[in-house]
Amino acid sequence: MDSTWLVPAALAFGVVVGAGIVTIVYLAARRGDRAVKVVSPSVPDGVDQVIDALDSGGVVLDPSNNVVKASPGALAFGLVWNQALVHPELVAIVDRVRKTGESVSEEVELPRGPLGDANIYLFVRAARLGSRYVLLLAEDRTEGYKLDAVRRDFVANISHELKTPIGAVSLLAEALQAAAKEPDQVKRFAKRLTKESDRLARITQEIIELSRLQAADALSKPETVEIDHVVAAAIDQNRVVAEARNVTMASGGDAGIQVFGDESLLVVAVHNLISNAIVYSSKGSRVGIGVSSVDGIVEIAVTDQGIGIPPEELDRVFERFYRIDPARSRHTGGTGLGLSIVKHVVQNHGGDVRVWSQHGYGSTFTIRLPEATHATSASLGEIA
Repeated sequence: MDSTWLVPAALAFGVVVGAGIVTIVYLAARRGDRAVKVVSPSVPDGVDQVIDALDSGGVVLDPSNNVVKASPGALAFGLVWNQALVHPELVAIVDRVRKTGESVSEEVELPRGPLGDANIYLFVRAARLGSRYVLLLAEDRTEGYKLDAVRRDFVANISHELKTPIGAVSLLAEALQAAAKEPDQVKRFAKRLTKESDRLARITQEIIELSRLQAADALSKPETVEIDHVVAAAIDQNRVVAEARNVTMASGGDAGIQVFGDESLLVVAVHNLISNAIVYSSKGSRVGIGVSSVDGIVEIAVTDQGIGIPPEELDRVFERFYRIDPARSRHTGGTGLGLSIVKHVVQNHGGDVRVWSQHGYGSTFTIRLPEATHATSASLGEIA
C-alpha cells in the first residue's frame, strides 16, 4: 500500500483542526469580551472625572445596586460601605428611579455612616445615567438645619430669660403700690425691683452686644492693642466682686505683647472669663491670669480652682444661655451669655477660645489670638 499520500493528508487534517480550535477560541473570547462589557463597572465617558470633582456626594450604581463610582464627599458622608449604599432610604430612592424611569428629589435625615450616632440632613437627587446606571447626588444641608435649631432655641431661651425679670418687675411694682404706707416694705421691694431691672438691662445689653459681634463690620477699624492694658482693665473691673468673695486674682507672664483689634471688646472677653472664674470659685481660692506668646500666637489663660466642668458639658459651655449650674447662675444673676460673647469676640479677632477642666478641681479658659507682629490689620485669619 502506497503511504506517500498519508503525510500531506495528516498535515492538511492538522491545519483544519488547528484552524477550528483557533476559531472556537476566538469566538469564545469574543463572547467573553461581550460578557465582561455587560458586567463591567465602567461608567459612561467623562462621568468618572465629574464624580471625582464633586465636593458634594455623588454615587453611580449598576443594575444590581453595586456602587461602581463614589465621590470623596459620598465617602465622607458615610453613604457608601463595601461598594454598597449604607442606607435603605437611599436604596429605595434608586429603586424608584429604576421602576419609573423618572428622576427623584427628596430631603432625608440619615445617620452618618454604618455606625454613626449623629445624623446628617441631605437633599438627594437621583436619575438614570444611560440605560444601565443610576446617578445619585447628595447635598449636605446639616449646617442649615443646625442654624435653624439654634435660632429656634435662641428665641425660646430669650423669651424665657426675659419673662422672669419682666414678671418680677411687674409683681414688685404692684407690691410697692400696696405697701405705699409701709416704709420698710417699700425699701425692701424697691431694692428687689432695682436688682431685677439691672438683670433685665444686663440681658438686653448682652443681646445687643452679641448682635453687634455677629455683624460683618464688627471689626471695621482694628487698631494695635496692648494686651497688658486689656488684662489690667479686666482685672480692675472684677476687683470689687473678688474682694467680696475673698478670691485672690494674680496675673503674670509675657509683657509688652500686642494684637490687632478692638480693645474694648477684648476687655469684655477677658472680663467675662475672670468674672466666671470668680463666681464658680470657692471663697478664699485663687484666680490666675497668664499671658504668653509662642510662634506668633498670643494666649491669655484664666485659671480657677472652682467646681470644674463635667466632661459631657465641655462642648456646650459656649452656647447662648447655657449654664453649667442654673441654680448658681440665678443666684449670681448670670445670663448665660458671657461665654458666648467671649467666643464671638475672639472669632472676630481671628482667634479661638479653648477650655480645659477637671470636675471638682477647676478650669482653664484660654483665648488665642494672632500677635500683631505676625499679622496685619487687613487680614485677620482664623488660627488653625
